[in-house]
Amino acid sequence: MYKGTLKQILLITDGCSNSGDDPIAMAALAKEQGITVNVIGVMDEDTIDERGMQEIEGIAMSGGGVSQIVYAKNLSQTVQMVTRKAMTQTLQGVINKELQQILGSETSMEDLPPEKRGEVMEVVDELGETVSLQVLILVDTSASMKSKLPTVKEALLDLALSLNARIGDNQFSAFVFPGKRQEVEKILDWTPRLESLSSIFPKLSTGGITPTGPAIQEAIPYFKETRNLRSMISDDEQYYEESGR
Repeated sequence: MYKGTLKQILLITDGCSNSGDDPIAMAALAKEQGITVNVIGVMDEDTIDERGMQEIEGIAMSGGGVSQIVYAKNLSQTVQMVTRKAMTQTLQGVINKELQQILGSETSMEDLPPEKRGEVMEVVDELGETVSLQVLILVDTSASMKSKLPTVKEALLDLALSLNARIGDNQFSAFVFPGKRQEVEKILDWTPRLESLSSIFPKLSTGGITPTGPAIQEAIPYFKETRNLRSMISDDEQYYEESGR
Protein backbone atom coordinates (compact mmCIF):
# COMPACT_ATOMS: atom_id res chain seq x y z
CA MET A 1 0.00 0.00 0.00
CA TYR A 2 1.23 3.48 -0.89
CA LYS A 3 2.69 5.19 2.19
CA GLY A 4 4.15 8.37 0.71
CA THR A 5 2.92 11.95 0.83
CA LEU A 6 1.25 13.56 -2.16
CA LYS A 7 2.83 16.95 -2.83
CA GLN A 8 0.93 19.56 -4.80
CA ILE A 9 1.50 23.16 -5.81
CA LEU A 10 -1.83 24.89 -6.46
CA LEU A 11 -1.21 27.98 -8.58
CA ILE A 12 -4.04 30.53 -8.78
CA THR A 13 -3.43 33.26 -11.35
CA ASP A 14 -5.21 35.36 -13.96
CA GLY A 15 -2.51 36.31 -16.36
CA CYS A 16 0.78 35.98 -18.10
CA SER A 17 4.03 35.88 -16.19
CA ASN A 18 6.32 38.77 -17.04
CA SER A 19 9.34 38.48 -14.76
CA GLY A 20 12.03 35.90 -14.01
CA ASP A 21 12.46 32.30 -15.15
CA ASP A 22 10.06 30.47 -17.45
CA PRO A 23 7.24 29.03 -15.27
CA ILE A 24 6.83 26.03 -17.60
CA ALA A 25 10.48 25.07 -17.04
CA MET A 26 10.07 25.57 -13.28
CA ALA A 27 6.98 23.32 -13.28
CA ALA A 28 9.02 20.59 -15.01
CA LEU A 29 11.65 20.96 -12.27
CA ALA A 30 8.95 20.54 -9.62
CA LYS A 31 7.65 17.39 -11.31
CA GLU A 32 11.17 15.91 -11.34
CA GLN A 33 11.16 16.28 -7.55
CA GLY A 34 7.81 14.54 -7.09
CA ILE A 35 5.68 17.68 -6.82
CA THR A 36 2.56 18.02 -8.99
CA VAL A 37 1.79 21.52 -10.27
CA ASN A 38 -1.90 22.36 -10.75
CA VAL A 39 -3.04 25.67 -12.22
CA ILE A 40 -6.34 27.52 -11.97
CA GLY A 41 -6.73 30.47 -14.32
CA VAL A 42 -9.20 32.99 -12.92
CA MET A 43 -10.74 35.04 -15.74
CA ASP A 44 -13.11 37.99 -15.88
CA GLU A 45 -16.46 37.27 -17.55
CA ASP A 46 -15.57 39.30 -20.63
CA THR A 47 -11.84 38.57 -20.90
CA ILE A 48 -10.14 35.50 -22.30
CA ASP A 49 -6.41 35.96 -22.77
CA GLU A 50 -5.12 33.40 -25.29
CA ARG A 51 -1.49 33.76 -24.24
CA GLY A 52 -2.45 33.41 -20.59
CA MET A 53 -4.50 30.30 -21.31
CA GLN A 54 -1.62 28.70 -23.20
CA GLU A 55 0.74 29.40 -20.32
CA ILE A 56 -1.71 27.97 -17.76
CA GLU A 57 -2.09 24.74 -19.75
CA GLY A 58 1.66 24.57 -20.38
CA ILE A 59 2.55 24.91 -16.69
CA ALA A 60 0.13 22.15 -15.65
CA MET A 61 1.21 19.82 -18.46
CA SER A 62 4.88 20.34 -17.66
CA GLY A 63 4.19 19.90 -13.93
CA GLY A 64 2.18 16.69 -14.37
CA GLY A 65 -0.93 18.34 -13.00
CA VAL A 66 -4.40 19.58 -13.87
CA SER A 67 -5.34 22.98 -15.32
CA GLN A 68 -8.70 24.71 -15.39
CA ILE A 69 -9.86 28.09 -16.65
CA VAL A 70 -12.70 29.44 -14.52
CA TYR A 71 -14.74 32.60 -13.94
CA ALA A 72 -14.26 33.98 -10.45
CA LYS A 73 -17.82 33.16 -9.33
CA ASN A 74 -17.22 29.42 -9.96
CA LEU A 75 -13.80 29.35 -8.32
CA SER A 76 -14.72 27.53 -5.11
CA GLN A 77 -15.91 24.24 -6.63
CA THR A 78 -13.09 24.37 -9.19
CA VAL A 79 -10.35 24.58 -6.53
CA GLN A 80 -11.76 21.48 -4.84
CA MET A 81 -12.21 19.61 -8.13
CA VAL A 82 -8.69 20.33 -9.38
CA THR A 83 -7.08 19.30 -6.06
CA ARG A 84 -9.05 16.04 -5.92
CA LYS A 85 -8.54 15.26 -9.60
CA ALA A 86 -4.79 15.76 -9.26
CA MET A 87 -4.71 13.43 -6.23
CA THR A 88 -6.50 10.71 -8.20
CA GLN A 89 -4.26 11.23 -11.23
CA THR A 90 -1.09 10.99 -9.11
CA LEU A 91 -2.31 7.89 -7.29
CA GLN A 92 -3.27 6.23 -10.57
CA GLY A 93 0.28 6.87 -11.76
CA VAL A 94 1.72 5.30 -8.60
CA ILE A 95 -0.50 2.24 -8.92
CA ASN A 96 0.33 1.90 -12.63
CA LYS A 97 4.02 1.72 -11.70
CA GLU A 98 3.28 -0.96 -9.11
CA LEU A 99 1.23 -2.93 -11.67
CA GLN A 100 4.11 -2.75 -14.13
CA GLN A 101 6.47 -4.15 -11.53
CA ILE A 102 4.08 -7.02 -10.83
CA LEU A 103 2.70 -7.76 -14.31
CA GLY A 104 5.36 -6.39 -16.67
CA SER A 105 6.44 -3.06 -18.07
CA GLU A 106 3.74 -2.91 -20.75
CA THR A 107 0.81 -3.26 -18.34
CA SER A 108 -1.31 -0.35 -17.09
CA MET A 109 -4.70 0.01 -15.42
CA GLU A 110 -6.40 0.32 -18.82
CA ASP A 111 -5.15 -3.16 -19.77
CA LEU A 112 -6.94 -4.85 -16.88
CA PRO A 113 -10.34 -6.55 -17.27
CA PRO A 114 -13.23 -4.21 -16.27
CA GLU A 115 -13.88 -5.92 -12.93
CA LYS A 116 -10.21 -5.76 -11.95
CA ARG A 117 -9.99 -2.14 -13.07
CA GLY A 118 -12.96 -1.37 -10.81
CA GLU A 119 -11.16 -2.99 -7.86
CA VAL A 120 -8.03 -0.93 -8.54
CA MET A 121 -10.07 2.30 -8.72
CA GLU A 122 -11.60 1.43 -5.34
CA VAL A 123 -8.05 1.27 -3.96
CA VAL A 124 -7.28 4.65 -5.59
CA ASP A 125 -10.42 6.16 -4.03
CA GLU A 126 -9.53 4.75 -0.62
CA LEU A 127 -5.98 6.07 -0.85
CA GLY A 128 -7.38 9.49 -1.84
CA GLU A 129 -9.14 9.60 1.53
CA THR A 130 -6.26 8.27 3.64
CA VAL A 131 -2.96 9.38 2.06
CA SER A 132 -1.02 12.32 3.53
CA LEU A 133 -1.32 15.49 1.46
CA GLN A 134 0.76 18.64 1.27
CA VAL A 135 -0.68 21.54 -0.73
CA LEU A 136 1.38 24.67 -1.25
CA ILE A 137 -0.86 27.44 -2.61
CA LEU A 138 0.66 30.13 -4.84
CA VAL A 139 -1.60 33.16 -5.25
CA ASP A 140 -1.02 35.80 -7.93
CA THR A 141 -1.43 39.23 -6.30
CA SER A 142 -0.61 41.35 -9.35
CA ALA A 143 -2.83 44.41 -9.90
CA SER A 144 -5.45 42.65 -12.03
CA MET A 145 -6.17 40.16 -9.21
CA LYS A 146 -7.40 42.81 -6.73
CA SER A 147 -11.13 42.24 -7.28
CA LYS A 148 -10.67 38.45 -7.29
CA LEU A 149 -8.83 37.99 -3.99
CA PRO A 150 -11.98 37.83 -1.79
CA THR A 151 -13.27 35.02 -4.02
CA VAL A 152 -9.89 33.25 -3.82
CA LYS A 153 -10.04 33.44 -0.02
CA GLU A 154 -13.53 31.91 0.10
CA ALA A 155 -12.49 29.17 -2.34
CA LEU A 156 -9.51 28.21 -0.18
CA LEU A 157 -11.64 28.08 2.98
CA ASP A 158 -14.05 25.76 1.17
CA LEU A 159 -11.07 23.65 0.08
CA ALA A 160 -10.00 23.34 3.72
CA LEU A 161 -13.47 22.14 4.74
CA SER A 162 -13.52 19.62 1.89
CA LEU A 163 -10.07 18.17 2.55
CA ASN A 164 -10.43 18.16 6.33
CA ALA A 165 -13.25 15.66 5.87
CA ARG A 166 -10.58 13.18 4.72
CA ILE A 167 -9.00 10.70 7.13
CA GLY A 168 -5.48 11.44 5.88
CA ASP A 169 -3.24 14.21 7.19
CA ASN A 170 -3.35 17.58 5.42
CA GLN A 171 -0.65 20.24 5.48
CA PHE A 172 -1.14 23.61 3.79
CA SER A 173 1.16 26.50 3.08
CA ALA A 174 0.68 29.69 1.05
CA PHE A 175 2.89 32.11 -0.86
CA VAL A 176 1.91 35.25 -2.78
CA PHE A 177 3.63 36.83 -5.74
CA PRO A 178 4.63 39.61 -5.95
CA GLY A 179 5.12 40.20 -2.23
CA LYS A 180 5.43 43.54 -0.44
CA ARG A 181 9.22 43.45 -0.16
CA GLN A 182 10.27 40.74 -2.60
CA GLU A 183 9.08 38.87 -5.68
CA VAL A 184 7.68 35.94 -3.68
CA GLU A 185 6.51 36.09 -0.07
CA LYS A 186 5.40 33.33 2.31
CA ILE A 187 2.17 34.26 4.12
CA LEU A 188 1.37 30.90 5.76
CA ASP A 189 3.82 28.34 7.16
CA TRP A 190 2.96 24.62 6.97
CA THR A 191 -0.18 24.01 9.02
CA PRO A 192 -3.21 21.70 8.99
CA ARG A 193 -5.38 24.84 9.40
CA LEU A 194 -5.81 26.54 6.04
CA GLU A 195 -8.53 28.70 7.59
CA SER A 196 -5.68 30.70 9.17
CA LEU A 197 -5.66 32.57 5.84
CA SER A 198 -8.90 34.35 6.87
CA SER A 199 -7.02 36.94 8.88
CA ILE A 200 -4.19 37.33 6.33
CA PHE A 201 -6.06 37.83 3.07
CA PRO A 202 -7.66 41.21 3.90
CA LYS A 203 -4.17 42.63 4.56
CA LEU A 204 -2.72 41.59 1.17
CA SER A 205 -1.81 44.37 -1.22
CA THR A 206 -1.96 43.96 -4.99
CA GLY A 207 0.08 45.45 -7.78
CA GLY A 208 3.28 45.09 -9.73
CA ILE A 209 4.81 42.35 -11.85
CA THR A 210 3.76 38.70 -12.24
CA PRO A 211 6.82 36.56 -11.36
CA THR A 212 5.15 33.14 -11.79
CA GLY A 213 8.38 31.26 -12.58
CA PRO A 214 10.24 32.54 -9.49
CA ALA A 215 7.16 31.72 -7.36
CA ILE A 216 7.21 28.06 -8.45
CA GLN A 217 10.99 27.94 -8.04
CA GLU A 218 10.70 29.32 -4.49
CA ALA A 219 8.01 26.77 -3.61
CA ILE A 220 9.97 23.65 -4.61
CA PRO A 221 12.57 23.54 -1.78
CA TYR A 222 9.92 24.50 0.76
CA PHE A 223 8.52 20.95 0.57
CA LYS A 224 11.81 19.68 1.99
CA GLU A 225 11.37 21.74 5.14
CA THR A 226 8.40 19.77 6.43
CA ARG A 227 10.09 17.01 8.40
CA ASN A 228 8.08 16.34 11.50
CA LEU A 229 9.46 15.98 15.01
CA ARG A 230 9.21 12.19 14.90
CA SER A 231 11.42 11.95 11.78
CA MET A 232 13.97 14.32 13.34
CA ILE A 233 14.12 12.22 16.51
CA SER A 234 14.47 8.97 14.57
CA ASP A 235 17.31 10.54 12.53
CA ASP A 236 19.03 11.51 15.77
CA GLU A 237 18.59 8.00 17.15
CA GLN A 238 20.16 6.58 13.99
CA TYR A 239 23.09 8.99 14.36
CA TYR A 240 23.64 7.95 17.98
CA GLU A 241 23.57 4.26 17.01
CA GLU A 242 26.12 4.80 14.25
CA SER A 243 28.44 6.93 16.36
CA GLY A 244 28.20 4.46 19.26
CA ARG A 245 29.66 1.61 17.22
